[in-house]
Amino acid sequence: MTGSLTARLVLRRSLPPTRLFFSRGVSLPATEKTKDAVPAVPELPAFDYTPPAYSGPSGDDILAKRREYLSPSILHFYKTPLNVVEGRRQYLFDDKGRRYLDGFGGIATVGCGHCHPDVVAAVVEQTKRLQHSTVLYLNHAVADFAEALASKLPGNLKVAFFTNSGTEANELAILIARLYTGCHDIISLRNSYHGNAAGTMGATAQSIWKFNVVQSGVHHAVNPDPYRGLFGSDGEKYARDVEEIISFGTSGNVAAFISEAIQGVGGIVELAPGYLPAAYSSVRKAGGLCIADEVQAGFARTGSHFWGFEAQGVVPDIVTMAKGIGNGIPLGAVVTTPEIAKALTHRSYFNTFGGNPVSTAAGLAVLRVIEKEKLQENAHVVGSYLKNRLNELKDKYELIGDVRGRGMLLGVELVTDRQHKTPAKNETLHVMDQMKELGVLIGKGGYYGNVFRITPPLCFTKEDADFLVDAMDYTLSRM
Repeated sequence: MTGSLTARLVLRRSLPPTRLFFSRGVSLPATEKTKDAVPAVPELPAFDYTPPAYSGPSGDDILAKRREYLSPSILHFYKTPLNVVEGRRQYLFDDKGRRYLDGFGGIATVGCGHCHPDVVAAVVEQTKRLQHSTVLYLNHAVADFAEALASKLPGNLKVAFFTNSGTEANELAILIARLYTGCHDIISLRNSYHGNAAGTMGATAQSIWKFNVVQSGVHHAVNPDPYRGLFGSDGEKYARDVEEIISFGTSGNVAAFISEAIQGVGGIVELAPGYLPAAYSSVRKAGGLCIADEVQAGFARTGSHFWGFEAQGVVPDIVTMAKGIGNGIPLGAVVTTPEIAKALTHRSYFNTFGGNPVSTAAGLAVLRVIEKEKLQENAHVVGSYLKNRLNELKDKYELIGDVRGRGMLLGVELVTDRQHKTPAKNETLHVMDQMKELGVLIGKGGYYGNVFRITPPLCFTKEDADFLVDAMDYTLSRM
């Protein structure tokens, strides 16, 4: 299969650059070209698996059904959408058997790798015994997972409530904070994304993710963005805005402050050093709780730590999580202290599928795989290597304005003018499309849609990292 892919790519290389460029229908401004030789077409690393022949519906048939029967709000990547039919480890396969390196991980969700045998076995075995009952009955799966999860968290963070998604988890965390403190005001960061339900849409601070509905009681603080922010990497200066919001925008008391340590949807923005300790201090003085949204940064993805907030040396009052928690199984959680958890006992609060035995069995398997295969260490070592290689591309191409993030949570921001940091949205779409043709899948994000989100499975290898960077290098060299 690798040979046939290479043959197809060699044919593409014979095309004149202008023909390849305009065949995508994108008009791009001129950018500074490297004086180095044009890179060779990269080859996909070897992999010892070939999927069986696919006999299902074509991509066109599926797209037609989506258009007729699914919400028009559901979008897809690429001009020609990818029909993914199988996955193994860090690779995906389309309906024609072609292999792709997955640099997006289902939006930072597939941590252990696609169809990891240990996770699959846990799901299958639990499904055979008991697929669903209710947490109103006893079952060891949910209790075992809750205990294992508590062992991964600092301080007295040990009481879990399970949900089905990150949005649900953040929604519940905000509710708990309001109940516990008796206050309504929530502070979140500009450029943040916390979900698309009522409370979480209010906490989200990007207009492209917000509808014109009532979103009360939320204040958005200045984002401590080292690349685009006013104060560079001085986290304490940004944190003063939190204190001013409390003083001038509230009664002086707040319910909570919620933030990601590295903004995912916002474009892999790592908060300026020192920001969270200062912000947490101001919020706690105002009687509020500190919520860490670990939906994307959690479960060893940052490599240096198991949780993103740990890099800032803080211990939150509530931690929310999803995505990597189940390696793709719908699962989320809110973990807090026993005292704060009691706030939910003042009325009845229930979730039919929260703590489902199949989902929690998968969650426990994920924790065990991370430990057994040393995926946190791999995320750190390979992620650091990948980031260094991406920084080499930044030195080579003016189009790359910034490389940032940690471990397997990396962002590459494209700009047409480095001084003015003009977003290169069309160029981003073009590079994504061309990298797909080379066999590499990456995501995009940021308010302007000009940031590559590189969030692969944590089993990524250095060979995979080289292939991803070489594909980006090859694509940029032909623009």
